[in-house]
Amino acid sequence: MALQATISRKVLNQKSLRCFGIGARSISSWWKSVEPAPKDPILGVTEAFLADPSPNKVNVGVGAYRDDNGKPVVLECVREAERRIAGNLNMEYLPMGGSIKMVEETLKLAYGENSDLIKDKRIAAIQSLSGTGACRIFADFQKRFLPESQIYIPVPTWANHHNIWRDAQVPQRTYHYYHPESKGLDFSALMDDIKNAPNGSFFLLHACAHNPTGVDPTEEQWREISYQFKVKGHFAFFDMAYQGFASGDPERDAKSIRIFLEDGHHIGIAQSYAKNMGLYGQRVGCLSVVCEDENQAVAVKSQLQQLARPMYSNPPIHGALVVSIILGDPDLKKLWLKEVKVMADRIIGMRTALRESLEKLGSPLSWEHITKQIGMFCYSGLTPEQVDRLTSEYHIYMTRNGRISMAGVTTGNVSYLANAIHEVTKSV
Repeated sequence: MALQATISRKVLNQKSLRCFGIGARSISSWWKSVEPAPKDPILGVTEAFLADPSPNKVNVGVGAYRDDNGKPVVLECVREAERRIAGNLNMEYLPMGGSIKMVEETLKLAYGENSDLIKDKRIAAIQSLSGTGACRIFADFQKRFLPESQIYIPVPTWANHHNIWRDAQVPQRTYHYYHPESKGLDFSALMDDIKNAPNGSFFLLHACAHNPTGVDPTEEQWREISYQFKVKGHFAFFDMAYQGFASGDPERDAKSIRIFLEDGHHIGIAQSYAKNMGLYGQRVGCLSVVCEDENQAVAVKSQLQQLARPMYSNPPIHGALVVSIILGDPDLKKLWLKEVKVMADRIIGMRTALRESLEKLGSPLSWEHITKQIGMFCYSGLTPEQVDRLTSEYHIYMTRNGRISMAGVTTGNVSYLANAIHEVTKSV
């Protein structure tokens, strides 16, 4: 009897599988169509660098701060915050919106210590998984509530911006930004694109230290951009990954945002503490959206939280506590401001050293753009072929668009780097 039942079940299962077209062969081919994803160009640079046995190798592709010995840095203010946390931390969930204290302090950085928007509770804000997470949640928010809208993204931009809005299924357009000949801002073309975009368009703007070019509008140009946005009714979404890290002064680096706020814009901001506090792996960030009033801010925040819920449910706590302690303690905040200025000043100093080294070699080319640009990255103007030569002949690694991470330049390698660049650009 038991044997008959077993045979019957086997026959039934085989019939069912045939009925649904399922068998051992088809089950094994569920993922047959999956192709390897293309390698990330930046991560690929680092992989190639690590595999190179040359003692002279230089990595100027990585987008993370390094000291003058080429080593990663943990700020002293961060270490002190961690000492205060150690042994005093429970492991409970944060709310879906994240650390209230961290968000409050983060808004003060972006909007100003005495912002009326903060006092009037007109900002919807949640903790995010660094700046990437903030951009992604906003892109999904845009798609959910304005499904017919599109986003204008500068040419060039951080490559992941395209991935974020693409995966959120928001149609993308581009606007002019970088001028290859001048290696500066293509301001007239940028303004034409703003004027020609349909009224009420969404624009992605880099608040400071534009990635990858290091080219920022002047204060006067920001005011003209803001005015034209007002005329057209455009929405500005700022990605601010480098506040404080660009110039060494967080207030100065937030100038573009303050100009838009003075003009009465309702903006969105993605903030990150990866660069300016060195909290790369902690993934601490904030997404904020300016609203009409407190009631609207409550509604918008609730929807941002709902978008976060199926992604990761709750943000991590450790990095948020580090930020809260540093910004909430006057002495630690003072130390942070000192340390972030040291980082920014080292980058600025390396820009000067690289330009001077190239000029001393007698290069016929102009390298003034190295010191005119700002932030971690220098858009060198090197061609992909020249970059290939730097790698094959001099073991210098960077992305093929010629973007140099100035954090990888040190007093020990700047002369070597300059000489290599001079050699591959001689025939230009």
